[in-house]
Amino acid sequence: MATYIVLLGLPGAGKGTQAALLQEALGLPHVTSGGLFREIAEQDGPLADRVRAILASGDLVPDDITIQIVEARISRDDAANGVILDGFPRTVLQAQALDKLLAERGEAVDIVPFLNLSEQEALARLGGRWVCSKDPSHMYHTRFNPPKTPSVCDIDGAPLFQREDDTPEAHRHRLEVYRENTQPLIDYYRDKGILVEIDAERSIEAIKADLLAATRPYYERG
Repeated sequence: MATYIVLLGLPGAGKGTQAALLQEALGLPHVTSGGLFREIAEQDGPLADRVRAILASGDLVPDDITIQIVEARISRDDAANGVILDGFPRTVLQAQALDKLLAERGEAVDIVPFLNLSEQEALARLGGRWVCSKDPSHMYHTRFNPPKTPSVCDIDGAPLFQREDDTPEAHRHRLEVYRENTQPLIDYYRDKGILVEIDAERSIEAIKADLLAATRPYYERG
């Protein structure tokens, strides 16, 4: 039986860092919505053309296209045992669509770790974030997870950069969007009894330990 993990948390809660650690520990692929959109945009065909146009406009990718892309991704051989979803679903409608998609495969979302972080701490963290120019899943922070060599990725040696939207105004807007869209999603999964809250205002290792304790029983059941 495959295991499906949905990782939730405020921007700055460390979802990317923790998902990468979970991927290494559990052997499940880390699937991000942004990564999927970028991958599709680099391909040829009508879907790729549409995604490129949407991304260029700055609009959100519609739910039907997002679901189509996610379905294709979780059908790959490396996802036979499940996936760690990060950045999807973002809304209750997307969560319901994911539930329907998985139910058709005889599966379901098993556990939803919620990295709980105050908005004040989230704003403090977002300002020091650096991302690998080669692989965006390699993320660093000047305060919490600095690279061994400044401005250089520890994993592949590529230059690090700060995203253009890493400004205080942009961060506050992202938190507003989160409150509007993602808070109902948290309530949705809490009502289903699969939400696990994890204190994200601690060290990376402490958070990782709680994540492994929460998710490993689901992964090892098969």
